[in-house]
Amino acid sequence: MIETKPSDTMRDLGIVQSGAQSLCEQCGPLELPAERGLADTIVSELTTVMDRVREAHDFAKGSGIAAPQIGIHRRVAVVQPPDENAPIIVMLNPRIVSRSEAEDEQYEGCLSFFDVRGLVPRPLSITVEAATPTGETTVTEYRDGLARLIHHEIDHLDGILYTARMRVGAKPIPVEQYRQTGHSWVYDQQ
Repeated sequence: MIETKPSDTMRDLGIVQSGAQSLCEQCGPLELPAERGLADTIVSELTTVMDRVREAHDFAKGSGIAAPQIGIHRRVAVVQPPDENAPIIVMLNPRIVSRSEAEDEQYEGCLSFFDVRGLVPRPLSITVEAATPTGETTVTEYRDGLARLIHHEIDHLDGILYTARMRVGAKPIPVEQYRQTGHSWVYDQQ
């Protein structure tokens, strides 16, 4: 019996895989509200793919997907917080406008190269400016694991993979060596 690699599963679910030049390119913004219909279509496609991915894998830490991961080069991403009953966070034209100096280092995975996990330093809080479908601007602060998820997805929109955020000399580990699948990230409660 041939064992299917996690990256093969993600490819079969429609996720663009590592090595594709499109994952290293900055995405263009939506012109809102003029492209509201396009925004709705992209969000629908992202949530459909994310639902398929979540059926194939348990994401105790939450999950997200950015438009370039399904071959669309626009600044759109969606994130499902760890609480599956929480609403999906839709980000249109997001950008990080501030980040805390305090950071921590936790393992991350990526649907575009799901065979490995990497230890990535990230700020403990970020403030994100994004657009609504009608073109208004929102500003939201995210903390801890949600900040990590949001930052990861915005990086995708900027053509940055998490491996570029790892410390110099650090390498991802094979998923078989990763021991935190099914567990949330741990943060000090202050």
